[in-house]
Amino acid sequence: MRSVGGGRWRRVASQIGRSVTVWAVSTLTMLVLAGILPDFRLQSPDGDSATDIAMTAAVGAGAFGLLSALVWPLLVRLLLLVPALVLGLLVFFLNGGLLLLAIDVNPAGRGGVAPETAVVVAAVMSAVASATGGALAVRDDDAYRRRLYRLADRRRGSGPPCPADPGTVFLQLDGVGHDVLLDAVDGGAMPTVARWLGRDGTSATHRLALWRTDWSSQTGASQLGILHGSNHDVPAFRWYEKDSGEVVVCNRPTSAAQLQHRAVKHTGDGGLLSFDGASRGNLFGGGADEQALVLSIATRRRGPQTRSRSGYFAYFSDPANAVRTAMSFVAEVCREIGQSTRARVHKVRPRVSRGGLYPFVRAFATVVERDVVVAAVMGDMLAGRTAVYADLVAYDEVAHHSGPGSRDAAKVLQRLDRSLALIEKVAEHAPRRYRVVVLSDHGQSPGETFRARYGLTLGDLVRAGCGLPVPRRAQRTRSGAEARNTVRAALHRPVEEGAEQQRPADTPTGRRSEPIVLASGNLGLVSFPDVRHRMTREEIDARHPALLPTLANHPGIGFLLVRSERHGGVVLGARGAEVRLDRLDEDPGPLAPFGPGAADAVRRTHSFPHTADIMVNSFHDPADGEVLAFEEQIGSHGGLGGAQSRAFLLSPVVLSAPVAEGAEIVGAEHVHRVLRRWLRESNGPQVPVEDPRSRAVDSGPFPVVDGVVQDKSA
Repeated sequence: MRSVGGGRWRRVASQIGRSVTVWAVSTLTMLVLAGILPDFRLQSPDGDSATDIAMTAAVGAGAFGLLSALVWPLLVRLLLLVPALVLGLLVFFLNGGLLLLAIDVNPAGRGGVAPETAVVVAAVMSAVASATGGALAVRDDDAYRRRLYRLADRRRGSGPPCPADPGTVFLQLDGVGHDVLLDAVDGGAMPTVARWLGRDGTSATHRLALWRTDWSSQTGASQLGILHGSNHDVPAFRWYEKDSGEVVVCNRPTSAAQLQHRAVKHTGDGGLLSFDGASRGNLFGGGADEQALVLSIATRRRGPQTRSRSGYFAYFSDPANAVRTAMSFVAEVCREIGQSTRARVHKVRPRVSRGGLYPFVRAFATVVERDVVVAAVMGDMLAGRTAVYADLVAYDEVAHHSGPGSRDAAKVLQRLDRSLALIEKVAEHAPRRYRVVVLSDHGQSPGETFRARYGLTLGDLVRAGCGLPVPRRAQRTRSGAEARNTVRAALHRPVEEGAEQQRPADTPTGRRSEPIVLASGNLGLVSFPDVRHRMTREEIDARHPALLPTLANHPGIGFLLVRSERHGGVVLGARGAEVRLDRLDEDPGPLAPFGPGAADAVRRTHSFPHTADIMVNSFHDPADGEVLAFEEQIGSHGGLGGAQSRAFLLSPVVLSAPVAEGAEIVGAEHVHRVLRRWLRESNGPQVPVEDPRSRAVDSGPFPVVDGVVQDKSA
């Protein structure tokens, strides 16, 4: 009993000692700032002794610390409805207001500070106090544990005891391809992952596997399949649905909610996280009880199950976190401005515009989102949750604009590796063992944009092929001129470069609507909204006889997918190439440069109810992995071609191998089955078995037609 009591008193004494040390350092910081900043004083106008000035600093530092601990969480909760980006920028001003209040409550009435100076003083004091407290706490495991608990999003409190079986954390590094990860490990940018793989000479704790994405190689399709076991009828990142007359966009809250509902209905299953799970920073919830920063619940009425932004309160309620993140946010904005300026000065190619709001968007993705999500994951681990899935989007955002192999993107990977190391450290203090699985949803393929290479967009090319007016800049391009000539030849009109374009005749029932052209990376979708069904090749040729030849023969386009009345589905390519879908295994035709699995991916997308009238995949050069994005991105994903289809799965060796030796992981739905198997290995039969409608053998997926798995060997 004496030893237990003595340990408790030692912990109390240690806590008091740390608090006094932080207070002393804060007091010294305030004295130094008062000597440096002309608008900050700690004495009355008539002058005071050194002792009085020191007492004023001590009282001010103590009052500021108490206000930060007591008032700050209330301020953040009141401001939770403010957009997170705005809240991060308000951090400095809120902290400055607390310092003004701390100076005013000084009973001696000494000191004063200008409002703009108060912002600077408060930021420096918070940063110094945080650094001092952290340095002292790291040396004390109990103190470090308590410090981490303050970051927790939710604690179990007086709930049931934590299970003895291990929990699992799934960390998604958005957009990090398999080959990019290996290059970063070999180049020393990711020492934590290198250690897990045994690249430092120690025994490997994790194994690395490659998995191939679906044709729609983007977060919406991949994450829906991984979390909910089905990405059926998700042909792209954005697409037009003729039955509803709406454009579905995966990162739009209403669309995300609708897609999640469809997946649950299709599989009959709640999702990967339906047993004691937490979803953090994702597009979809995965059936988790705890969800924060999840897009699919962003439009619901706020309640216990719909706290889509509660993660921001959990993080920003600590003023030290808020100031540190805000300062890092400003530094990241400056870093992006400097990097983009350097790229312009050195005339780096390829290059896209990085002005406007992009520096702030990048800073939010690489700093605010990362810090908040990592803190939420740590809270879930300390709360003992069984399964956690979180998405870190930093690399994907930077690689889109700087390139997947750029130095800018490599720096982001270094910071993500530090986040993995921090989560690994927290696992040592969690109430149960944790297995950390790291994976990506897709990779990214490099290449300049379609517009930069040819001077017109895919939409311009489609309009030209339909004989519709196009912008003057597009008319002057070689592609625009060739499209006009193709139209005139198809309409049996003489080629006249200077004449106006011929607009197709209206239908007998009224004017034809113009085609809707959408882009998802290097995947394009063309839909004719006035036709309620998916048009056939024959119908398209009858309406616009030059359109399909114009697209198929363009050097920037790899292949087209259209429906045929005679053959079902066909793939079209340059110089009249045409291959039926059921013949692609024998003759891949235009799909040959896109490698293994392309035929199955195209056939599966062809079976979707909302596949566009014309699916357009850009050119791909297998030699250098280049594709041409139909969006303004020099690192893109969304279609077939190159590294975008090569994602990774990094798992602890204590779990079973993802697939049998020699087999492949193909498709996000296959990844879902692997992850669910691992949860059952860790947590037993309480993890629900997936619905038979979404189940397939682990040796690889089979084509799906109308939601039914087709076994080709039968």
